[in-house]
Amino acid sequence: MAAKLRKGDKVIVLTGKDKGREGTIASVNPSAGKAIVEGINMMVRHTKQSQTAQGGRVPTPAAIQLSNLAFVDPKDGGATRVGFRMEGDKKVRFAKKSGEVIND
Repeated sequence: MAAKLRKGDKVIVLTGKDKGREGTIASVNPSAGKAIVEGINMMVRHTKQSQTAQGGRVPTPAAIQLSNLAFVDPKDGGATRVGFRMEGDKKVRFAKKSGEVIND
């Protein structure tokens, strides 16, 4: 099955502590059904000092369930669902709210 949300897509968070915030997908793990969004769902990772790297508290983004993310509509900027349709002989993604084709 084709992925509705892909790396580089602009998404909005639907639930949780970051509800309403927007970000860009950095990576997707389809088998786990999760994605990492830049600047969203930040956690603090404590790293030990080594000879090459400084130790301390490093903020890193944690994974979010794909069901808690929605694609941002290119026309009005709100949350929308993603659908698929055939245009000629090519299968394309489109925003269900506005009908706009999502450029891949």
